[in-house]
Amino acid sequence: MNYAPKPNDMTALIEADRAHVWHHLSQHKAYETVDPQLIVEGKGMRIWDARGKEYLDATSGGVWTVNVGYGRTSIADAVRDQLVKLNYFAGAKGSEPGARFAQKLIEKMPGLTRVYYSNSGSEANEKAFKMVRQIAARHHGGRKWKILFRERDYHGTTFGALAACGQPQRNADYGPYPDGFVEVPHCLEYRSQYPDAESYGIAAADAIEAVILREGPDTVGALCLEPITAGGGVITPPAGYWQRVQEICTKYNVLLHIDEVVCGLGRTGAWFGYQQYGVTPDFVTMAKGLASGYAAISCTVTTEAIFDLFKSDAADPMNYFRDISTFGGCLAGPAAALENMRIIEEESLLENTQAMGLRLRDNLLALMERHAAIGEVRGCGLFYGAELVADRKTREPLAEAKVQAVVAKCMELGVIIGATNRSLPGLNNTLTLSPALIATEADIDRITDAIGQALTSVLG
Repeated sequence: MNYAPKPNDMTALIEADRAHVWHHLSQHKAYETVDPQLIVEGKGMRIWDARGKEYLDATSGGVWTVNVGYGRTSIADAVRDQLVKLNYFAGAKGSEPGARFAQKLIEKMPGLTRVYYSNSGSEANEKAFKMVRQIAARHHGGRKWKILFRERDYHGTTFGALAACGQPQRNADYGPYPDGFVEVPHCLEYRSQYPDAESYGIAAADAIEAVILREGPDTVGALCLEPITAGGGVITPPAGYWQRVQEICTKYNVLLHIDEVVCGLGRTGAWFGYQQYGVTPDFVTMAKGLASGYAAISCTVTTEAIFDLFKSDAADPMNYFRDISTFGGCLAGPAAALENMRIIEEESLLENTQAMGLRLRDNLLALMERHAAIGEVRGCGLFYGAELVADRKTREPLAEAKVQAVVAKCMELGVIIGATNRSLPGLNNTLTLSPALIATEADIDRITDAIGQALTSVLG
């Protein structure tokens, strides 16, 4: 199959892109001598670039988004029909798809009751941060205003989200940041900070308690964590960690905010990553796989107890959530999300994610037996990382340039994988895999075969 435009059109498109488009996360000096790559079509898990080359996408759109795959006409039709009927109205009013999707979403999230719409993961997290600050101002005399975040976690690109960024290379150069965002230690046992701990998971959670005590429990309003650290190296929490975190939050009246922007909507084999660990959050934020990239949508979901803190009578007229997301009122988002969820349910994609996730894990472990450069394999569902090392015994990280060479070789072989990059000084050494939830055994095998070939080619 060849989706390339005609040669003259292709050349014109590439030149227009080179001249006018500012790409995300890109150093454009390279495009003075190398053509930018244009992706022009997708179907299932495959995409084609402007030159007609086909790739198997093991990244769900490059950033963990296209959970149900490319070319879903039923989602496009749902969006088209909704836009013709009513494309937009500000979120101060209700809408049919907004009400329907909120009800459907809450059915998957026992204990949570309220959905606030916006249009990106960064924005969803900002909403939660603002809610925490307003609760502090209105109900705690302004005291419980601090927000804790975890080393190696990432929560978005806006200033509040970057203030809560545990990846120093991602938020370098953009400060100073708002006060009151405080980092807690990571929970990656492979890079253990507590070698003598009887239980690493408990020790890593207790380190959060130590930060709360240092800052003063009466000043700490919320703890924001990814259920599985994504861009910081696909870090699955160690045994006992989440249970202890829950205990600590309850003990000190700290609201638990779980950032599901990456893990939500089936990525781990459950509807949400936190559901793998039996915890009860106060806030859950989500975006990316919510509509599989077919429309912009994000949600900040919370409990009725949190929602009630923003109710008041005329004696306190300022105690409503004084926030708006303009494009949280675009009805393409909930329309696409409804159909996206129907596909996940009717095609049994959670079950497929569980089964294909086991195959992906086993294939990676088999690669680890053959390639000493793989220091650890970790993940859940169709969300895995392979940390690459220069020396397995010392765990010296493989140089970022070599990690990127492995990624580039996979691309040459027609398979797109990801890797931590320009995020963690000296620790950008984890290959990241997040194929769509529709992946087959053949897809998984091709992905891991390409990684094996790339490791041999780059490292010998």
